Amino acid sequence: MERRSTSTSGIISAAFSKDLHLKFPKEDGVFHLQVSNNGNNIGENRLFSSSVLLPAAMAVPAGTETNTAKTTCKEAAKAAADDDDDHHHSIVHPEISGWFSEHCPIWPGQAHFLKVEKMLFQGKSEYQSMMVFQSQAYGKVFVLDGALQLTEKDECAYQEMITHLPLCSIPNPKKVLLIGGGDGGILREISRHSTVHQIDICEIDTMLIDVYKEFFPDIAVGYEDSRVTLHVKDGNAFLKSVPGGTYDAIIVDAFEPIRSDDELHRTPFFGLVAKALRPGGVLCIQAESIWFQSLNIEQLLSKYHQIFKGSVRYAWTIVPAYPSGVIGFLLCSKEGPSVEFKYPINPIDPNETHGVAKTPLKFYNSEMHSAAFCLPSFAKKVIDSKVSE
Repeated sequence: MERRSTSTSGIISAAFSKDLHLKFPKEDGVFHLQVSNNGNNIGENRLFSSSVLLPAAMAVPAGTETNTAKTTCKEAAKAAADDDDDHHHSIVHPEISGWFSEHCPIWPGQAHFLKVEKMLFQGKSEYQSMMVFQSQAYGKVFVLDGALQLTEKDECAYQEMITHLPLCSIPNPKKVLLIGGGDGGILREISRHSTVHQIDICEIDTMLIDVYKEFFPDIAVGYEDSRVTLHVKDGNAFLKSVPGGTYDAIIVDAFEPIRSDDELHRTPFFGLVAKALRPGGVLCIQAESIWFQSLNIEQLLSKYHQIFKGSVRYAWTIVPAYPSGVIGFLLCSKEGPSVEFKYPINPIDPNETHGVAKTPLKFYNSEMHSAAFCLPSFAKKVIDSKVSE
């Protein structure tokens, strides 16, 4: 799953406690802090150590050439407490010994913690930073630019639903495009569909693919399907080269959850997606959780109906490792043959193993498919009114 922030303000940070970093190289008993000034990243968090928003008096001014600020956790916490009366906006990120934590201002008032048993990998590609660790409760965990991407425990709830909601809603899908999804899990799920004979994936970061193949082989197994062609290319650029009406389905897993005010809507991206789909072809993209105010369902449905001219529906699934425990999906069909997303017309047997997947489905089945479109009352009224238009 992609949860990379498209903002330039560095709003997502990852933290480890001081006690955990005693296991890693450090200088003079001091560990590194990533320093932020008004939300803008200044320090380079090379060790993914504790991330603290220091009081204004201690913050490194923008433009400072120093890459890292060195201090101790106790010093930073004490300074923040001493300065609290004058700087009420100052925040010291909470720490629990030996735990990974993720917090983000667009999901205010909460942080997610996972107990770390062992660090497995830390590295940085040309595009992004990556980290893999063994957690106590969720198995292996992959973190990208400080944002938790997937865990072994619940990846099935995301990968299976984002794939089979669109592919089981249309008859005999043959050509499928995946933009993003470099972990290979969605490829694994597409491979379960025997009618598909062409699977294209656009992923720009080959190091990310290699890390997944090494540490998550049961997820990256999707690359072993002979129908898969990897295009190491930006998704926008690839779509511009695709003849119109090429794909039966396009799955986008390359951005943070889409919202109605997303910058992506001010680009030609979704117009290119619509052009690449055949009439009646479908798009599935991750959308924001129903529990967050950042999701304006009414605007989102209206906007995508204008672009694709066919059916537009919102669905959701349960992913415990994601903030709020819920991830939404937006499903759109291009003008042409009618698509009723709620009822699968191309069912897949949850008890059998198909394609390169090594195990049967763990989460998806036809009942879960239809249930994904059943919404709580506060969201149902808005969606039903738009769907009936």
